[in-house]
Amino acid sequence: MPKPTKTWRGKLALSALAISLAGGTLLGIAAAPGSAGETTSRQSAGTTANTLVDEQEYRRGPAPTAQSVIADRGPFAFRQESVPAGSGFAGGTVYYPTDTSQGTFGAIAFSPGFLENQSAVSWYGPRLASNGFVVVTINTNSGFDAPDQRADQLMAALEWLTTRSSVRTRVDPNRLAVAGHSMGGGGALSAVSENPELRAAISLTPWHTDNAWSEVTVPTLIVGAERDWIAPVRSHAEPFYQSLTGARERAYLEMNNANHFVTNRSNETIGRTVLAWAKRYVDNDSRYEQFLCPAPQAGGPIEEYRSSC
Repeated sequence: MPKPTKTWRGKLALSALAISLAGGTLLGIAAAPGSAGETTSRQSAGTTANTLVDEQEYRRGPAPTAQSVIADRGPFAFRQESVPAGSGFAGGTVYYPTDTSQGTFGAIAFSPGFLENQSAVSWYGPRLASNGFVVVTINTNSGFDAPDQRADQLMAALEWLTTRSSVRTRVDPNRLAVAGHSMGGGGALSAVSENPELRAAISLTPWHTDNAWSEVTVPTLIVGAERDWIAPVRSHAEPFYQSLTGARERAYLEMNNANHFVTNRSNETIGRTVLAWAKRYVDNDSRYEQFLCPAPQAGGPIEEYRSSC
């Protein structure tokens, strides 16, 4: 089971962030062969070109298309249930596919940011659950919780999901990931730095006082925003990405002319990239590689894209 993280980083400069936030507004293609649900094996390259690792693929749902990866909903019917407070976090919502014929699903826990509640990340629940994931969006114990406290709560949410939730039998405890916005994005980085058994991290316009993450080995996606004045990319998202030298895979998507909250609402570019990252690294589904490598070109909504492709 996932182990809790240590809460020791990211406790500085909270008052400065609160002052800056006070001025803003807070939100309350050829596919690989195989049928839906098929489990296969392939050789996949790590960050070192000559390092090959045998990994299983967990294919859930039909082969993706350029249209399916930007759609608001995927092929799976899903349900959602409220999660009571306790178990190390302040409750939230769990979203899960109703289909039980294809085996278990990977799971992702999402944390909101400073002074936010789960509504800031709620749109990822239906988007990902309808594509074959179990998703829990959490409320943090306090809106003022530092990133490392949010990391602890993300791990607590995954532990609850896999051991005590009503949908625990639908979740593969070996295919877990973390994600979050702002301080929640910083929390996701902290969680994978302490828990290398996680399969992926998704860090959305992240904020953290620590900008060095070379210890992270987990495939990590960072989404930045060109006009983010709360967590400017030059001091947060970009150095976070550059420091991920130990990550098996990494990618950096910067949204053009966008602010800190661009990741808090449905967006085709972000939705496509997050879905492809989760499918590729939580499920190891190589059919989604085409949406990540070769790297998408800058232009339109994309200011910049870097990756370890």
